Amino acid sequence: MKVGIIVFPGSNCDRDMATVTQGILNLPTRMIWHQETDISDIDLVVIPGGFSYGDYLRCGAIARFSPVMNSIINHAKQGKYVLGICNGFQVLTEVGLLPGALIRNRDLHFICDRVPLVVQRNDLLWTSKYQEKQVVTFPIAHGEGRYYADPETLKALEDNNQVIFRYCSAAGEINSENNPNGSLNNIAGIINPQGNVLGMMPHPERASDAAIGATDGKAMFESLLMVNC
Repeated sequence: MKVGIIVFPGSNCDRDMATVTQGILNLPTRMIWHQETDISDIDLVVIPGGFSYGDYLRCGAIARFSPVMNSIINHAKQGKYVLGICNGFQVLTEVGLLPGALIRNRDLHFICDRVPLVVQRNDLLWTSKYQEKQVVTFPIAHGEGRYYADPETLKALEDNNQVIFRYCSAAGEINSENNPNGSLNNIAGIINPQGNVLGMMPHPERASDAAIGATDGKAMFESLLMVNC
């Protein structure tokens, strides 16, 4: 599997991602400047966290117009894999590859913390190395990470089992007390109906290296090694 990591002006988690895909898992990895349009050699496109275009308008709102985005949309339509993390999740909702939106956190301030999540499904290429309902701990760092969708969209996500990660307690309890940003239904990550596009606010790449004492995220990337491309 060859990984392509998109680099926008303001990206700050692109090298973190490459440290995992290339440095830890030895996957061929290419940094893709946002003005490039040929990504035909890539199997997995990663839109990393950071502050694309400085978040001057709305998180992800300017990045959606970058030349590479049309190529990413076509990549997804071909059934290839797309992963958006934090700002990348915001970009995926802005461009319409995932439903809903990420809005200001409930308490209107930036959150930087480590939080527990429950893995809702392990029958997907993204989560096959986890146990169903396993509780993992990932870092979060965002000011606009509150997942929102209209009632019809939210019902469709739940009915189609498109919610992959939810914020929870250390014991796996899903409630408002263990919801750091006010996301509807404690949603931390979702997929598209086909399952090849994943967006999530927490940072698995920041929990994938034993050297920093955090490895819960590594299994997500190891799950992708099972895919034959």
